[in-house]
Amino acid sequence: MLTLFKKIFTWWNQDTIGTKVKTIFFGKLVGKDSFGNKYYESKKGKRWVIYSNEVDASKIPVEWYSWIHFTPNKIEKIHELKKYSWQKTHQPNLTGTDKAFYPNKNNDINKKKYKVWKN
Repeated sequence: MLTLFKKIFTWWNQDTIGTKVKTIFFGKLVGKDSFGNKYYESKKGKRWVIYSNEVDASKIPVEWYSWIHFTPNKIEKIHELKKYSWQKTHQPNLTGTDKAFYPNKNNDINKKKYKVWKN
């Protein structure tokens, strides 16, 4: 019962009932990415994504970013988008986690580049 209420009233866990209804009646499945996200388009041209797990906009990989934002990318149309060995895998937004980047993360925090005046 609690999961039903959670599904109806919260959007941050996954898609809501309204999104499910819209997807069933008006959505045409365009494709699926490596994370399991599903991409839909309506007859009017509106586009949306149904995330596989946690809803996070940074989970849209490069292959689908230009499509979801209506940006034509000639390179993707001509060539199949290849992954090279030197390319890193896609990561979600890590802000607020232990893996987040910030300067001087590994250096001593108390180390200063100036001297404090003494009275």
